[in-house]
Amino acid sequence: MHFAGYQPARSVHTRALHALRGSSSRAITITDNIAEHGHKAADLLTLVASGELDGCYFASSYLAERVPALGVFDAPFQAGAREDTFKALDGAQGTRLAEEVAHATEYRVLGFWDNGIRHISNAVRPIRVPSDCAGLRLRTLDNAQHQAAFRRLGFQPMFIDPADLPRAVAEGHVDAQENPLTNMVNFGVHKHHRFVSLTGHLLGIALLLVNRARFDALPIEVRRAFVDAAREATIQQRELAAAEDAACLKMLADAGVSILEPDAIDLAALRAASMD
Repeated sequence: MHFAGYQPARSVHTRALHALRGSSSRAITITDNIAEHGHKAADLLTLVASGELDGCYFASSYLAERVPALGVFDAPFQAGAREDTFKALDGAQGTRLAEEVAHATEYRVLGFWDNGIRHISNAVRPIRVPSDCAGLRLRTLDNAQHQAAFRRLGFQPMFIDPADLPRAVAEGHVDAQENPLTNMVNFGVHKHHRFVSLTGHLLGIALLLVNRARFDALPIEVRRAFVDAAREATIQQRELAAAEDAACLKMLADAGVSILEPDAIDLAALRAASMD
């Protein structure tokens, strides 16, 4: 089995893929970052769907158009607490969503990973109120619901593949972007964006996906072993993600980034403006 991702070795997702390999009794090959092999990050979905790869992780937002139920995670400034969200995903809600993904796509979901609490960075000014967003070119995910909300705030939202994000930020093609703190560090965004507002506007969910036909063709005992290994890797991934926030905040502060805490931001105004 061949699983791949799009982040460097230090990322929580990459470490979790290696935990999956370590927990499985089957041979698993891991490609940490397909961008280093000439691919876009979004190619992962196509490669797994075609069977060229067996599995990957990817943000649930990219499948929300095909699986509308996944849109529950895509309303900015309405994210629930990590603990509550994952408790639901480990229960009936997760089972239902996994079934809908399998019905509508070429994948099966082996786990719901913590894709980080998303915040906004930019190279122009601190963002405290909606008027601070006016006219800034903001890189977002390829998700219509996200882009509509950010447009209402005054941003000029645009999608850029994660593999192209570091260059877009470095060359000033975008003024701002929104990501978990770990991505800001892993992609080197903080070297160019000196302002980070801890808006916490979304809790991202990454799906651990496997090619459905390939997985369903495996003997039942092998499938059970993969499910057990995925469960162990998911527990580790979530623990790594929670710990990463504190580590990245320190890295950003040490790099001289100006960090606006939530109590210095008018989150109620941002939430209201995003919903108009």
